Amino acid sequence: MAGAAMTTTFLAVIGGASLLAVTARRLHPGDRLPSLEGWALADRGLGAGWTWLLLGGTVYTAYTFTAVPGLAYGNGASAFFAVPYTVIVCPLAFVLLSRLWEVARRHGYITAADFVRGRYGSPPLALVVALTGILATMPYLALQLLGIRAVLTAGGLYPPGAAGDLAMVAVFAGLAVATYRHGLRAPTVIAALKAVAVFVSLTAVCWLVLDRFGGPGAVFDGAARALGGTDPAHSPLVLTPGQQPAYATLALGSALALLMYPHVLTAGFAADGARTLRKVSAGLPAWTALLALFGFLGIAALAAGVRAPAGGAEAAVPMLVDRLMPGPLAGLVFGSIVVGALVPAAVMSIAAATSFVRNVYVEYVHPTATPKRQVRVAKAVSLTAKLGAVAFVFGLRDQDAINLQLLGGVWILQVFPAVAVGLYTRWLHPRALLAGWAVGMAAGTYLVVREGFSSIVPLVAGSPEIYAGVAALVLNLAVAVAATPVLARLGVPRGPDATDLPSRPRAGRRPPTGANNA
Repeated sequence: MAGAAMTTTFLAVIGGASLLAVTARRLHPGDRLPSLEGWALADRGLGAGWTWLLLGGTVYTAYTFTAVPGLAYGNGASAFFAVPYTVIVCPLAFVLLSRLWEVARRHGYITAADFVRGRYGSPPLALVVALTGILATMPYLALQLLGIRAVLTAGGLYPPGAAGDLAMVAVFAGLAVATYRHGLRAPTVIAALKAVAVFVSLTAVCWLVLDRFGGPGAVFDGAARALGGTDPAHSPLVLTPGQQPAYATLALGSALALLMYPHVLTAGFAADGARTLRKVSAGLPAWTALLALFGFLGIAALAAGVRAPAGGAEAAVPMLVDRLMPGPLAGLVFGSIVVGALVPAAVMSIAAATSFVRNVYVEYVHPTATPKRQVRVAKAVSLTAKLGAVAFVFGLRDQDAINLQLLGGVWILQVFPAVAVGLYTRWLHPRALLAGWAVGMAAGTYLVVREGFSSIVPLVAGSPEIYAGVAALVLNLAVAVAATPVLARLGVPRGPDATDLPSRPRAGRRPPTGANNA
């Protein structure tokens, strides 16, 4: 009976998401011709509420909600790097996203590579920014499916064999159709259900955990004992001095990388104004609190004696939920996490498709493509990206997707100089930026692969471990800074700047803040 009730509630949540996706057509403005801006960015018309739902639902993925507690379950304190990392994102988004939105709206840019193309007048630099974004996004998209499968398996909702695979594909197919038809509007309306379901279900789970254990102190004490910590002064739930450099650089590097991902920029560009983005950035800590509570549930799973399968620590919280909660509430939690995967998966596929169309197809294949044709190609590429993610999940090991996603975080960080630094100065030469990008990509990949696909690496034997992405970014910037005066002395020309941005922000200059005066 409990299993039937859980399945019924789970299907009700998924059905609600599908119905909401159908209503996305109501967000379409009337009498507008098809355009890539309309399909991929919802005509830049999302207000503060919708933008907060979409951006939060995109940044905080379902895999985040399973991987962070899984890391806490397996490693203790180091998992909570995700909390300061997402806190750092908020002021960065307040400053960078709003400024980038102003430039993008003024010039009709849809992707970060569009901005780089206009700022530096360098098609090769724009191309590597676009391809890096696509390359980093694809394994991230596959991880959303892995998150769905981990949750369904832990809850007994994933039948063995082909039946389970077909169930997961069916869940994903509804969103794929809605996204194909309505673009970014489909995940936007589903993000509302995600927010309500996740906040409600998480509150219920945390209340049950605290009621069972008698308070957070008892939870942490039980988890410390489960990790083998008998000495309170040396608890595995407290960072050691040797872990602190890795923790700090991982938090900082992850925050800088996040805002370079195409799906995050797509969600930001859909806002109706820079002021809207600043409001939303100030409200993102509510999602961070949610992530911290998920990390706490990983600690609670340890205290409760949950035994996750070897190599499957991300299943710890779903197993805890299945143990503690009655069937209907467990179904609500599982449905919430699955819906939580659908929103970022849709936005990722849209962002990858848009980058391909704008910065590869139109730039190099069909420069005269009409807006209608661009939308048609973007829809096809978006659907192909989803199918590729499904094939990736079924054809390769879970660890392969995780390894590639770790590399993707290191890779996407290497476009930070061209995009973020370029918002404030054009001093760096585009060819120097290309050289820095190449060095950063090679160095970051080498460091991660050398350590067996760990993103936390020592630079040399015996040195403190740090995040490989930050080390690669430092090399990237060093090469770009060193090569710029050399190229200037050699007289290597720069491309034209089409963005009208000053080299440095002028004091007292007040940029436009809304769609009507941008």
